[in-house]
Amino acid sequence: MKTTVLKRFLSAAMISLSLTGIGIVQQASADAILHAFDWNYSDVSAKATEIKNLGYKAVLVAPPLKSNAANSAWWQRYQPQDIRVIDHARGNKQSFQTMVNALNAQGVAVYADIVLNHMANERNAATDFPGTAAVSAYNSNATYWNNQKLFGDLTQGIFGSGDFNPANCISDYNDVWQVQNWRMCGGGGDTGLPDLNPNNWVVTQQRNYLTALKNMGVKGFRIDAAKHMTAYHLNQIFTSTIKTNMYLFGEIITSGGAGNVEFDRFLSPYLRDTNHNAYDFPLFQHIRNAFGFNGSMSSLVDPQAVGQAIDRFRAVTFTINHDIPLNSGFRAWIMDATDEKLAYAYIMGRDGGKPLIFSDSTGTDSNRWVNAYKAAHIAAMLKFHNTVQGQGMEVLAHNSCAILFRRGEEGVVGINKCGSQQNFSVNTNSRFKWYRNYRDVLTNGNLVYINSSSYTFALPARTARMWLPE
Repeated sequence: MKTTVLKRFLSAAMISLSLTGIGIVQQASADAILHAFDWNYSDVSAKATEIKNLGYKAVLVAPPLKSNAANSAWWQRYQPQDIRVIDHARGNKQSFQTMVNALNAQGVAVYADIVLNHMANERNAATDFPGTAAVSAYNSNATYWNNQKLFGDLTQGIFGSGDFNPANCISDYNDVWQVQNWRMCGGGGDTGLPDLNPNNWVVTQQRNYLTALKNMGVKGFRIDAAKHMTAYHLNQIFTSTIKTNMYLFGEIITSGGAGNVEFDRFLSPYLRDTNHNAYDFPLFQHIRNAFGFNGSMSSLVDPQAVGQAIDRFRAVTFTINHDIPLNSGFRAWIMDATDEKLAYAYIMGRDGGKPLIFSDSTGTDSNRWVNAYKAAHIAAMLKFHNTVQGQGMEVLAHNSCAILFRRGEEGVVGINKCGSQQNFSVNTNSRFKWYRNYRDVLTNGNLVYINSSSYTFALPARTARMWLPE
């Protein structure tokens, strides 16, 4: 490892360690996460062996809580009626536990999507949860509901009107106070999602919830709508006991990195005031810009150095996530299908971040992301990603069209976004395994054979190459 690379690594590690005063969060390696978006828990269980064999190390699954079981719309999973039980259109506590056991048996971690900011917008703006009808249903079928229970006393409700912030709708999404204390509303008289207040009762129930999930074998949490929660609330919930040996990452959507209002007012403070990880929206936006008509692939050499990617030890990286195609306000962020594939090669090939692979069950966009988890290019990229784990990264060449980088001597990545072939001649002394074939995992045919101090890598138009030595 070169001295400059070592210094950079030690500096990043020291920054990461400096945050442990808030609690302990497991810093695992850059393991790939399958986002089994809105999958039935039983379907995840059935695919546990396949998921492991593909190379995934973790699966992010639908929120384990009670939501409207009669409505299969994906967004219902993000409107909790009760966090004391698991019961919704994608499964219940029994099927959730079966899934956790199946994945854990394969050495694959379960990350639970959790909703702590708000409760459901229903029953004419009611703020008693889960409501008298639900409590009556619990009591009339006690055997079933006690089997779905995570904690608490189901003979009474969990939250009342005193557990919520004022019923004001956010009007300015750049106003920190509004975003973190008022309701997300849909307009047109919509009363919005009741916003939980971090009083002692609420925090205690949320701790009980997370503890119960952890005791079931969950290994991590995705914090939905983390942008809408104060650091105080988050740090009250996530005690060191809850965080130990858990992977936590929050959802703070931004349209850019340093200098962007959303980054400066929400994501940067979140990273400063908690030790949680986060979606790397700055890097995602930077990748989109690089692949854009006027963008340059040279900008992908070191985005973190210019504030356009978060700390690589804390980043969850992606090229698409569920919010982008399924929320009208973000659909402009969908990348061209080929660009998305090339961008996956970048986040799966680079050193830094946990790559998240979105695999959809809703069928949006003509099933574009249905079964994406096992697409041939994703399977090949997982093989490359897992093979080069722990290897340093060095950019060998770049221009506006293409970038070429190596992962130690164990892998080489080339990505060309343009419509003509790009050639890079590089010095191969002390950088490659000589007299060995490097085979491209994406084509399983393209070979590189190095036997001199210089080699010209050819990158075909609109193509990625990910070579591993044989």
